[in-house]
Amino acid sequence: MKIFLATFLFIFSLQTFAQNISGQAYYESKTTVDLDAFGSGQELSEEMKKTVSQMVKSALEKTYILTFNKDESIYKEQEKLETAPMNPGFKMMMGSFTPGAQYKNLKTGQMVEENEFFGKQFLIIDTIQTLDWKTTNESKQIGQYIAFKATAIKKVNPSDFQMARPKKKDEKENAEAKEDSTQQQNPMDRIEIPEEIEVTAWFTPQIPVSNGPGEYAGLPGLILELNVYRTTLLCSTIVMNPKEAETIEPPKRGTKVSREEYIQIVKEKTRELQENFRNSGGRRGGF
Repeated sequence: MKIFLATFLFIFSLQTFAQNISGQAYYESKTTVDLDAFGSGQELSEEMKKTVSQMVKSALEKTYILTFNKDESIYKEQEKLETAPMNPGFKMMMGSFTPGAQYKNLKTGQMVEENEFFGKQFLIIDTIQTLDWKTTNESKQIGQYIAFKATAIKKVNPSDFQMARPKKKDEKENAEAKEDSTQQQNPMDRIEIPEEIEVTAWFTPQIPVSNGPGEYAGLPGLILELNVYRTTLLCSTIVMNPKEAETIEPPKRGTKVSREEYIQIVKEKTRELQENFRNSGGRRGGF
């Protein structure tokens, strides 16, 4: 009877903890970029490679904050001063493909995302993407938490240029490119976006919320580390039940569109930029 009572109280306390849970998780992002893979390796001097690497680092290495409770979350980039100078055009391009605030409601399955694309603000209304997670017994320590490994295959958004990789060329294409090296090439013709990628997550059941950074969710515990293609998001700090935290509510700024509509807008704009590049050397257009 005592064992039964102790077990009941333990389970009840876990359920009560899960019902009242709230917190803030801070994630540091790291992305690797191979500059040589996007060119011949001779197009950029070592000094230029260093400058571009610094710009890429400034654009991609950021801190994000996930404010969460049992059912909802808001995920935002932490504002900070830029430490490295950045070309205005490069800054605009990188910012155009980076999501803004992302809201998730685990109970309804709704996701709302702010996104600025070439100077126009959009509010993307979507559903949380359900991944077929494969959990394992592999574990490791992340901070004070025990985290378990899970993997999944994810379909890639065709407008997500952060997933871009250099196109593979056969010998004939390489020969043609060498012959045509005197003409300016459209950078968009050199890249492709994979149809799917493997995602690796490390989650902790010690924080029983089925949530994680960005669009990711669906595991029996908070995701503390996420590896997506060339990007790693690692949780550096967790504040449980903070006295002062941001109110969790969907973002409201921007023209409402579905995910499919937004992808089509990006495709059309990208096609327009490619045509501009071919016809007039690449002028920048707006909406």
